[in-house]
Amino acid sequence: MLDHTPVEFVEREVLTINPAKTCQPIGAAWAALGIHGCMPLGHGSQGCISYLRMQLSRHLREPAVSATSSFSEASAVFGGIGNLKQAVRNVLHIYKPKVIAVYTTCVAETIGDDVGGTIKVMYEEGDIPEGVKVIHAATPSYRGSHIWGFSNMTAAMATQLARKGSPNGKVNLIPGFVEPGDVREIKRIVGAMGVPAITFPDVSDVLDTPMTNEYRLYPKGGTRVDELIDTANSLATVALGRYTSKDAAVRLENEFGVPAKVLPLPIGIKNTDLFLMAIKEITGKEIPEEVEDDRGRLVDMLGDINYHFHGKKVAVHGDPDTVLGILSLLAEMGMEPVHVVTGTPADGFVEEAKRIIGEDANVKCPGDLFYLHQLIKNEPVDLLIGNTHGKYIARAEDIPFVRIGFPILDRSYGQYFPIVGYLGGMRLVKMIDDALLDRADRDASDEDVELIM
Repeated sequence: MLDHTPVEFVEREVLTINPAKTCQPIGAAWAALGIHGCMPLGHGSQGCISYLRMQLSRHLREPAVSATSSFSEASAVFGGIGNLKQAVRNVLHIYKPKVIAVYTTCVAETIGDDVGGTIKVMYEEGDIPEGVKVIHAATPSYRGSHIWGFSNMTAAMATQLARKGSPNGKVNLIPGFVEPGDVREIKRIVGAMGVPAITFPDVSDVLDTPMTNEYRLYPKGGTRVDELIDTANSLATVALGRYTSKDAAVRLENEFGVPAKVLPLPIGIKNTDLFLMAIKEITGKEIPEEVEDDRGRLVDMLGDINYHFHGKKVAVHGDPDTVLGILSLLAEMGMEPVHVVTGTPADGFVEEAKRIIGEDANVKCPGDLFYLHQLIKNEPVDLLIGNTHGKYIARAEDIPFVRIGFPILDRSYGQYFPIVGYLGGMRLVKMIDDALLDRADRDASDEDVELIM
């Protein structure tokens, strides 16, 4: 039998048990892969880079490439600048990228390697040829999370590549730490409105490439260098997700005068409405009928089966922008999120979450999955939503579980399908409904099973 005995909370200021996050370099590498022709380069040990490549490849079921400066014990003690210089030379000679995106690991940051200064010297000495861009971001694992790493690398694209020129009449779109299918859906919606846009980083057609007869180290997708340079000349920047995209948008505004509009991830009806209205306000373009029809279908779905969701208690964990988007959709569905945890340090997250779902909810930032498990033991829920690592809680407490977020290691193909926009909302509603109905079917008697619908 399951043990539902309430537990006593123990305050932990230092110890983390089952973290609800991973390290900065993973987010930095993910962002870097969203540049066309880019080779990410981790400045640190081989083990660090092997770990992140493994995590990304397991999540995506696709190869996630990254080079490394291969620290040895001597590098960790005396400095790794020599390793970095040789790594850049090797990458240029062997892989011939258009861009090298250097991200640092714990040891490189701890010993204080001057990555930016080293890259500048290599340019001056001719080690880096004209036409090749090398950008860099500080991403130590002992601070923040993969969300910080993604944000730092995206900001590096904006500050180190953008250059002022003539107005281009375009909108910059920063989609945040989302799947390739989400980026594709955001681009589809904006394209349907007839809006020219620069989307960065763009992992569509990079981390979800089709099978062909030819392997391409640099797939056809990703944001081109000339587009990144041109971001300084756009009408505005729409940053989707305060914690992943705001920093890059604000830097473009401060340095080049490109107005920044920071919005929540367009998950659910309200957030997608905000996104579309912002694009309409910036460009004057009308929202097409096909997009309005998508909205109508999502509203129809919620009206048809609202009684499946009303009053159901939910626990949610994951990345802050994704969690806030899911909370907004759950509120629209009439569900009651009662426990919310993110592992990423995120200023204002608690207040924003409680604004969406109410002051009585338990919201922890940063928190871990052990803490979430304690909350659920003391106040059981009808559904758990989060990444793969939540399955141990779901199994222990016998709770229906919907896998959303990063990483998803025990299911496949999530990167192909969106959770953003109206179509993504429809997918999320179906996933949640299926999980609840599966549980209802399992627990129903033979006489009642036909009545579940």
